[in-house]
Amino acid sequence: MGRVRQAVTKVNQRLTVKLAASLLAGSMLLSSLLGFWRDRLLNAAYMPNKEAGLAGYVVGLDAYTAAFMVPDFMFAILVSGALSVTFIPVFNERWTKGNKQSAWQISSSMINFMALTTLAASVLIIIFADPLMRYFIAPGMSESGHALAVSMMRVIAVNPFIFAIAAVIASIQQAVGRFTFYALAPMIYNIGIIIGTVWFTNGINIFGWQIFEGGIMGVALGVVLGSVMQLIVSAVGLVGLGFDYEFKLHWRNRGFRKVLSLLPARSVDQGMDYAVSLVEVNLASRLGDGVIRAYQQALTLHMMPINLIGVAVSNAAFPQLTEHLGNNRQDLFQKDLRQLLRVIIWMAMPVSVITFFTRGYVVHFIRNTGDPMMAGILGCLVVAILFRTIYHMAARAFYAQQDTKTPLNISFAAIGLNVVLAIVLSMVLKMGAYGLAWAQSTVAVIEVVILFVVLEKRIPHLFDASFVAAVLRMIVASTVAGIVCYLMLQVLPFRESDSSFFSAFPKFMIIAGVSFLAYGLISRMLKLPEVEPIIRQVNKFLFVRLDGKRR
Repeated sequence: MGRVRQAVTKVNQRLTVKLAASLLAGSMLLSSLLGFWRDRLLNAAYMPNKEAGLAGYVVGLDAYTAAFMVPDFMFAILVSGALSVTFIPVFNERWTKGNKQSAWQISSSMINFMALTTLAASVLIIIFADPLMRYFIAPGMSESGHALAVSMMRVIAVNPFIFAIAAVIASIQQAVGRFTFYALAPMIYNIGIIIGTVWFTNGINIFGWQIFEGGIMGVALGVVLGSVMQLIVSAVGLVGLGFDYEFKLHWRNRGFRKVLSLLPARSVDQGMDYAVSLVEVNLASRLGDGVIRAYQQALTLHMMPINLIGVAVSNAAFPQLTEHLGNNRQDLFQKDLRQLLRVIIWMAMPVSVITFFTRGYVVHFIRNTGDPMMAGILGCLVVAILFRTIYHMAARAFYAQQDTKTPLNISFAAIGLNVVLAIVLSMVLKMGAYGLAWAQSTVAVIEVVILFVVLEKRIPHLFDASFVAAVLRMIVASTVAGIVCYLMLQVLPFRESDSSFFSAFPKFMIIAGVSFLAYGLISRMLKLPEVEPIIRQVNKFLFVRLDGKRR
């Protein structure tokens, strides 16, 4: 056990922001690829396929998708996002001052508080699953789909409880700069769902006794398996940190009370985002079978670059930003924030442009025959990709200052507008699922613009002339990349015959690679410093001799 403990401690060492961002981006990429494979397996099993002569089970996929809405909503309100941005600044304030006892008391209290709260929420979901699904989530779903969705929701209802404990543990590791197991955990979750899709759907037999007959409900069991495995991996990451857990709520600890006082604003903010998802699923259920699944899958695809860039970089940088403010270094906070925003914008712009032009290929990766509706929805969401990526870093500028109310107040207006736009565009103007996507993109732009205006007032000269000039040069470089991508698509278009992954993926990589290369070259011509670290790494790779020495 001693050797295992030493090995875990060595692997889970503190990382710099650059290494942490790279690790998180890499893990999110692998997790997203596993997610693609997961969805591809699920779609292949239950989506109609004319070539294979499969009728599919679209209603079952809609039910599976709808079953997540309430458990995910409760987790979002109580834990997700809200915990990390409220817990980490308070924890770091104690940790950097050497008061580890108080930091561990806050950690233990948050684990226990979140576990008790989400356990109650899980029980309520199980009890009220039927009316929630019938009247709020998917009133337009057929009776067979409704019954299946209710059963699945009751199985998945355990997720908020399991995820809550894992989230506190992950936040502890994030706060002290330990990202190895924090990065590994999400991948394990997807593996559990893949196991459910591949094996549990065929039934579960133990020593010849059949304890589960199989079917799409097996995927829900895989979801629970994945969440349990994710919790175990997260817990391993605590090894070597000296965490002193107590089964107790330290109400007298001021830090614990501070976290609880900050939670409501961020929780409501996070919950409102999911409230929009609930409205969207409600509307999509009225638009016909398969629309729920197509829209949610397009949302999943558009979240991949947001997670890889916005979430990865902002999560890695957040502890350092809080440390700057904890040490009263407002100058370093402003400098790092400006630099991080520039990097995120520089990375997100070409990704959004290339995603728009290659959306047919991108959809193909989770739906082997392609899907015109899904591709069209994704095309409408590319604006959201850019601005949601920026949002994560901009919002954390407020959270680092222990201000959760300002983003909340901005979100109130933005979320309300999103709901109104979703209803008007999809139902009144008859734009269907595309209206839902355009509502998302419109609100993403408005929310980031308002955040930037408030940030500029709070931190004067944050967006100085050099920042604006750099963004304009990035727009020029992205335009060139878009033109190159379009021309490449004329040479290597996505065809119906590209039904296999291996026939489409090489073409996609060539198109994306050439487009990104063009973006990098134009960025260098325009003297954007963000490209220099990449050029240095490429030069290092190309000009290193076999003996490891520079030429």
